[in-house]
Amino acid sequence: MNTKKIALTDKFEYIKSDLYRYYGKVTLKNFLKAMLRNKSFKYQFWMRMCQIGGICKIIARPIYELKKGSNIQIDYRTKIGYGLYIAHGGPIVVNPSAVIGNNCNLSQYTTIGSNDGHAAVLGDNVYIGPNVCLVEDVVIGNNVTIGAGSVVTKNIPDNATAVGNYAKVVN
Repeated sequence: MNTKKIALTDKFEYIKSDLYRYYGKVTLKNFLKAMLRNKSFKYQFWMRMCQIGGICKIIARPIYELKKGSNIQIDYRTKIGYGLYIAHGGPIVVNPSAVIGNNCNLSQYTTIGSNDGHAAVLGDNVYIGPNVCLVEDVVIGNNVTIGAGSVVTKNIPDNATAVGNYAKVVN
């Protein structure tokens, strides 16, 4: 039973880390503000609750399904690390096979897609600018910045900046 409590507590750490990315600290006041005013965080909260499973999933799933009609389309089964930040409330489309690392920023009009069922894998501390498309099975390294309007069709190494259509590493 003790192990189950620890696992459940760990899963709430994802929600706390997301809240921290939006407000810089985790307080009840910030949580309530986020739930009332921030549709990106609200979506993430219900998505994370579905990921927790058990009774949380039973309660959260209908609310999450209602939110899916919004500008953000991320399946709750998508593997997402701590501290996801979605800028400007979307629109965002992420294929369920994508993997998103810790402390990633997704700007408006981001698409992470795949026709073959193997979407992109993002490392930690990745910033994706507005109007970016990550196409198919690409690997984005850690500490990467992808400039606005880029179309990424090839892997990007760690500590790089990539821009353009098709994206090229410039730094």
